[in-house]
Amino acid sequence: MGHGGDALEELMTDHREVEEMFARIQEMAAGGQELRDLVDDLTIELVRHSVAEEQYLYPAVREHIDGGDRIADKEIADHGRVEKLLKQLEGTDTEDPKMSPLLQQLMDEVAAHVQDEENNLFPMLRRSCSPDTLNDLGDKVRRAKSMAPTRPHPSAPDTPPANKLLAPGVGLVDRARDFITGRGKS
Repeated sequence: MGHGGDALEELMTDHREVEEMFARIQEMAAGGQELRDLVDDLTIELVRHSVAEEQYLYPAVREHIDGGDRIADKEIADHGRVEKLLKQLEGTDTEDPKMSPLLQQLMDEVAAHVQDEENNLFPMLRRSCSPDTLNDLGDKVRRAKSMAPTRPHPSAPDTPPANKLLAPGVGLVDRARDFITGRGKS
């Protein structure tokens, strides 16, 4: 969950972990509990990552990059599409014929988002922010991920200050549900 380094290093490490999960999903021959567990783990990682970006990265984009409002709004819209797909996947049985197309759509959306961030947004932030700013942002991102929800909540606020106020409480409820059900233990 927390890898260390500045915000961009932290988030790129998350991206590599998600790509590894996607590769494992693509290698699976069938559905069943193994796929459900992996989709749950993927969901937990993507939701935590998105919440941290929405709480800290995108406000930094708005502050430090010319045209940052437009960029941050586009990234948040990307997250909204991913979160809706995650919500659909949460309610889809792994043997349902809809599962595979939903997973493919999720992989395509996330891959495009990651490529855009790493090729465009992150280099702009690296040029616009001091190393100290990026290190401080990394600490905030790690803290946010530790308290973030673990389940998709597409109707939850995705911009400060509301997301910073509500996410820890929602995260606590999600983690309690996960503990009771054993979700995310794989």
